Amino acid sequence: MQLTLGPVLYHWSPERWRDFHYRIADEAPVDTVVVGEAVCSKRAPFKQDHVAGVVERLEAAGKRVLHASLILVSLPRERRQARELMQAPEALVEVNDLSCLASLAPKPFAVGPFVNVYNEMAAGFLARRGAQRICLPPELPLSAAATIAAALPQVAIEVFAFGKLPLAISARCYHARAHKLTKDNCRFVCEQDPDGMPVRTLDGAGFLSVNGVQTLSHGCASLLGDIPALRQAGLASLRLSPQGCDMVAVARLFREVADGRLDPEEGERRLGELYPDQPLVNGFLHAAPGHRHVGAGAGGGRGAGTSAGGG
Repeated sequence: MQLTLGPVLYHWSPERWRDFHYRIADEAPVDTVVVGEAVCSKRAPFKQDHVAGVVERLEAAGKRVLHASLILVSLPRERRQARELMQAPEALVEVNDLSCLASLAPKPFAVGPFVNVYNEMAAGFLARRGAQRICLPPELPLSAAATIAAALPQVAIEVFAFGKLPLAISARCYHARAHKLTKDNCRFVCEQDPDGMPVRTLDGAGFLSVNGVQTLSHGCASLLGDIPALRQAGLASLRLSPQGCDMVAVARLFREVADGRLDPEEGERRLGELYPDQPLVNGFLHAAPGHRHVGAGAGGGRGAGTSAGGG
């Protein structure tokens, strides 16, 4: 199985974003890396000067590079930027908003987990348009993912295997609102929460994470223990979403388990040490509430009784 590193969803400083990808290029055993701003177009200029260098470094290290489109394209300047990205001859694009297809040049493309590909008919439509890779939405159960993979053996079907689950995107900025600011004058307060702003219930329980205009889960998805079943179901790739932990170490754990060199349960134990105080969840894959952890240790272990905002 291959490993894909998704785009950084959070608003990291330009230097942190650049250095993170340089280290991924040099040290992480991933096959594909998605770069670019997917969440908020206002963040894109901060990293623009570093994109070319990051892409060059990744490709020199033998990584395939995909360029992410925005998840929600709404403003005129966003439509213009999306059109330029879709028509750039050198860029292999990961489409995250179906409106991008209208301006996509006749070339292969990938589909991100933010597009609602819920069945083999939807996946087939995208494949006929040129999709070579499709990362399925994280809420799909394994049975649906297996059906799609079996129906489209020519397409690399990927699952969201690590990271806080993307649940919703909005035209409004929750981060700005929480700081009594407006979206147009947000002061980029989302940079204060490089791993998302936690949202708790009135009882103090973890519920969601806020990332600018995006809503994420409280818990962190981990399909590490499910890799044998995913491989048997015909899934081609696992997506790792960058979080505030050592992502090189995370990628190495997934690589060892995928290669059969590490027991999945031991891998999950080590993953919990790498990203402490974060419940690891996999409920969606098992057609259960998303905040649950199904499998070894589920009976009172990590995430068993903790909300992750996907239930």
